[in-house]
Amino acid sequence: MMKRLVVLIAVLAAAWSGYWLAGHWGLTKGFDIWFEERRAEGWVAEYDDRATRGFPNRFDTTFTNLTLADPGTSVAWDAPFFQIFALSYRPTHVIAVWPHAQTLSTPSEKLTLNSTDMRASLVLRPDSALTLERTNVVVEGLTLSSSRDWQMSAAALNLAMHAQPESEATYRLALQTQDFAPPVAYALPSGADLPRSFSALRADVTVTFDRAWDRTAIEDSRPQPREINLALAEAKWGDLELNAAGKVSVDSLGYPTGTITIRAVNWREIIAVARASGQVSPAILDTVEGALDLASQLAGNSAQLDIPLTFKNGATRLGPVPIAPAPIIRLH
Repeated sequence: MMKRLVVLIAVLAAAWSGYWLAGHWGLTKGFDIWFEERRAEGWVAEYDDRATRGFPNRFDTTFTNLTLADPGTSVAWDAPFFQIFALSYRPTHVIAVWPHAQTLSTPSEKLTLNSTDMRASLVLRPDSALTLERTNVVVEGLTLSSSRDWQMSAAALNLAMHAQPESEATYRLALQTQDFAPPVAYALPSGADLPRSFSALRADVTVTFDRAWDRTAIEDSRPQPREINLALAEAKWGDLELNAAGKVSVDSLGYPTGTITIRAVNWREIIAVARASGQVSPAILDTVEGALDLASQLAGNSAQLDIPLTFKNGATRLGPVPIAPAPIIRLH
């Protein structure tokens, strides 16, 4: 009896070892093919070293000095290391870990991202496209600095994206931050008494894209929003407060159609902060301020306004009055 048990254990151990080795080979081959295909498309896709360990229950892969650059967007990412962890018996549930310091270069600026911890949990469907089922990203001690002399930070940032049953391309996204501090290079208006960080910055939105998020989102192009249902977006900064909710559809050019209602508390100070930032055209702010001033007089409340913004035919309207071009909603 004991001899048979020993033989059974030996057979099972050999079978599991074969399974792990086969998985290791498949993972290694898959990485090789992916990097070769990216280089063939003109990407910079390089690393100094790659190692997969974790026998017998894990596939833990570490890239050293990784560089990825997409010629289509001219965006490049550099990291001293990047790690991907998965249980050998659940390979479609992946944990990704980023380094404490990494850089992202765009045609207009270079961003340096520092964090005390940055990781994501990704659950993928077991199909050849590796379609996203859900992901949760957690960043702690975040600081983002730009070569254009601005910096922003947050004590913590949590982002979740979960597939919804309505369609394979519908996802619910939730954002939650703690002690988010806007870019310090954005000057505040004279006399402004605002804390360094927001007391609240969160959002809850359901988005239907033109296709599901899968491996082609990195390899080819990003899925594009077609329906956006904003349940709530909230920002509180001292006595300034903005809330938004509404629903829009987005056409193939990225123009929205629909209405988003914004509640603004102490809206005059919000306009003053926008002016001081230098990020919004003074002409647009003049138009918005004039329209809001009229709306506040009609509403009889100078401090708080409910503002229905309608997007149609490439324009943003406050009531019947066009106040600005509609934003173009496209992921690059």
